[in-house]
Amino acid sequence: MEDEEYSVTVTDLINKMNLINHTPDIDTDKILIKDPNMNRPAVQLTGFFEHFDSARIQICGNVEHAYIANMHTEEENIEIFDKIFSYKIPCMIFCRNIKPYDFIIEAGKRHGVPILTDKSATTSEFVHEVVRWLHVQLAPRVSIHAVLVDVYGEGVLIMGDSGIGKSEAAIELIKRGHRLVSDDVVEIKKVSDETLVGSAPEILKHFIELRGIGIINVKTLFGIECVKDTQTIDLVVHLEEWDKEANYDRLGLEDHYTEFLGNKVVSYSVPVRPGRNIAIIVESAAVNHRQKKMGYNAAQEFYNNITNNMTKNS
Repeated sequence: MEDEEYSVTVTDLINKMNLINHTPDIDTDKILIKDPNMNRPAVQLTGFFEHFDSARIQICGNVEHAYIANMHTEEENIEIFDKIFSYKIPCMIFCRNIKPYDFIIEAGKRHGVPILTDKSATTSEFVHEVVRWLHVQLAPRVSIHAVLVDVYGEGVLIMGDSGIGKSEAAIELIKRGHRLVSDDVVEIKKVSDETLVGSAPEILKHFIELRGIGIINVKTLFGIECVKDTQTIDLVVHLEEWDKEANYDRLGLEDHYTEFLGNKVVSYSVPVRPGRNIAIIVESAAVNHRQKKMGYNAAQEFYNNITNNMTKNS
């Protein structure tokens, strides 16, 4: 699943960014965008096409628009754009509310390339927003059996065998003021080498299954403030059956990790047995993890106190 190639349609892009479509007769539902990066066709406008990133969206701003107007005759421009569009680029977008020249629109129609306009104040502003959105939409992803909750701003992924109490812990966390992202199935996207983002499949969004009760809608039952669509994954809590023979970590000096899509996430193994309030343990794990990110490590301070005391006594 990690190696699957994802795409969005040009229609998705038009709707997301509220673009003006100058070629409405072209079926943008069938044109796929698979590269999240942009290309500004500077050297291509001069007729140089080596290493042309034709799979990328082509962006034109004031500079390209002025070059087109001043550097070629219309016949030469038509020849250049016929060449550019022959590479079957996904689309060409003019920023700063620039209306493309008619010969560009006609060339786009001939080659089936959508010609679009964006209304952003600057080209860089538009490019930044589109690249950010595409990196999320085209990110490698995997679906896992887990619960994802926002606890004090930390994305806590609760994992464990079926029936271990993940959903029950999530309900308790929601009642304590935290927010549900997904129950049962979490779709994880790798948006960068450091960031994983989790969300719920559309069909499961806001629902939790509680054994013995059935399906409940968290948004309806507890309010809109108790749910969230997406969340970065900062911490993994593995729930496992209590084993009196197991050697559980008592200090927490050494971090352990769980890997998703090549990214490592700090994880804790929490034994479950009657009488343990898992929600409070998850809360404490989230706060402790946040403290570590801010530079304070309680386990290290405790260890330092012990070693200093031993040194004094010796």
